[in-house]
Amino acid sequence: MRREYPDAPIAGVGAVIVRDGLVLLIRRGQEPLKGEWSLPGGAVELGETLEEAIRREVLEETGLVIEPLRMIETLDRISRDAAGRVRYHYVLVDFLCRVRGGSLACATDAVGARWAGPDELDGLTPLTVQVIQKAVRMAAGAI
Repeated sequence: MRREYPDAPIAGVGAVIVRDGLVLLIRRGQEPLKGEWSLPGGAVELGETLEEAIRREVLEETGLVIEPLRMIETLDRISRDAAGRVRYHYVLVDFLCRVRGGSLACATDAVGARWAGPDELDGLTPLTVQVIQKAVRMAAGAI
């Protein structure tokens, strides 16, 4: 399936990996969001469950083995071109996750990674910041 100018929405997953109040961000090496900081994740492959997809994507992008704990949010990420045509359309399921193993090392479409605190989220989309804030509250047991 084409990711750019698709015929239908694409299912995707995102991981909010929380450790000691910090969240793991990656710098995207490919579109959409090339060069921007974001959450690890990507498209679900045919025959793959959401949890299998998030484990695979995080391992491929970061070298970390994670455990998905809870679903945080389901949302649409739709980008349009100057003519108003849908350039990208993802239906994303974001999960609160924790690290179970591995070593942080960028791979596949991630060109950078860093642990960020609540005051280091500048440059992320407002929706991504809201999901991170909700996940941090969930991790702390507030939700």
